[in-house]
Amino acid sequence: MRLCFLVEEQYRHDGMPLDVIRQLGAWGHQVDVVWPGRSLIALSDAIRAGSHDAWVLKTVSGGPGLTLLEAAARAGLTTVNDVRAIRGVRDKALAAVIARGAGLPVPVTYAAARPEEFAAIPEAEFPIVVKPADGSSGRAVRLVATPDRLRDPAGPAGAGGPGAPDGGLLIAQPYVPNSGTDLKVYSVAGELYATERCSPLHPAHAVRERQVPLTPEIARIAADIGTVFGLDLYGVDILLGPDGPVAVDINDFPSFRQVPDAVARVSAAIVDLARNGSSGNGAGASADRAAGARPAVGQPAAIPGAATTATPTAASAPPFAAPPAPPTPPVPAAPRADRPAASIGGGR
Repeated sequence: MRLCFLVEEQYRHDGMPLDVIRQLGAWGHQVDVVWPGRSLIALSDAIRAGSHDAWVLKTVSGGPGLTLLEAAARAGLTTVNDVRAIRGVRDKALAAVIARGAGLPVPVTYAAARPEEFAAIPEAEFPIVVKPADGSSGRAVRLVATPDRLRDPAGPAGAGGPGAPDGGLLIAQPYVPNSGTDLKVYSVAGELYATERCSPLHPAHAVRERQVPLTPEIARIAADIGTVFGLDLYGVDILLGPDGPVAVDINDFPSFRQVPDAVARVSAAIVDLARNGSSGNGAGASADRAAGARPAVGQPAAIPGAATTATPTAASAPPFAAPPAPPTPPVPAAPRADRPAASIGGGR
C-alpha cells in the first residue's frame, strides 16, 4: 500500500505522526512525506488519481496542507480523515454551528473580527473564553473576566495582541465552571480512550496527565461528535460543568497522548481507512460497549496492517521525502495494551 503524509513544519520532530510513518514503513507499506511549508510541490505530478491509496494530513489549522488534501480528494484519492470532516472542525465557528444544530452539548458561541466587539455580549455571560476560529494547540486562548478586559494583551498561552493572529475571525463562549482539569477523549477508528490533563486556562493547577475510564454519557457524546462530523481519527475536549458535560473543542488527528500503543493503533487505523474508506460513523460501537452492563475488557483483537505482504519500494523523488531519523527506536510492533474500562473524570 502506498500512502502520502502531509506534515507541517510544526510537527517535523513530533512522534505523532513521524512514529506512525516509521511503523507503516516497518509493516511494508511505502510512505511518502510532503512538507508543505518548506518544499516545492509539483502539483500536476504529486496529486493525481492512482498516485496513492490514501493521503493523511497532520498540519496546523491555518496551514497549506488542507488545500493540498482537498486537491487530493478532488483527484479521487482517499483522505484520512475525510477532507470534508476536517474542514468542518478546523473552522471552530463552523464547527460550533454544526454541533449546535445537531443537538450536541456545546456552549453558546459568538463570533467577531475584533475582541472589543464581544463587549456587546450580556455581562451576565462573562467570564468568556476567546480564541481564534482557526486556532490549534491552545494557541491564543484566553479567559476574559469582564468586558473591560477584552483589549488586554494575550497571556503567555497566546501570541501577540488580543486579536486573532493574521486578522482572522475570533469566537467567544461563556466560561464553563469546572475543576481546572481538561478531559480529552480520543477516537481511533471507533475505539475511545480518555485522558485527564491540565487546562491551558489554569496552568497553575497541578494535574498529572493520565488515562482515565469513560462513563457511558461521555462515550456517547464523543461518538455522536464523530458521527455528526464524519470523523474517524479525532479528539474531543470535554468539560464537566455544573449542568453536565460540555464539548468545547474538536480536533482531527490529535496527539493521542496516553492512548495505549497509540502508534500501532493509529497506524492500523490508517491502513484500514486507506483500504476501506471512512465509515462516517465515528465511535458508535465503542460507545455502545461503554453503555452496556459492563465494560469491555481483555486483550484487544489483532491490530490490522501489522502483518502484510507488501514489499517496500524505493523513496520517490521530491517533493516526497523521508522523515528525519528517530533518536530512539520506534514503538514495538506488537501492541499489548488492554481496552480501557468504561467510566470518567475531567473538566477545565
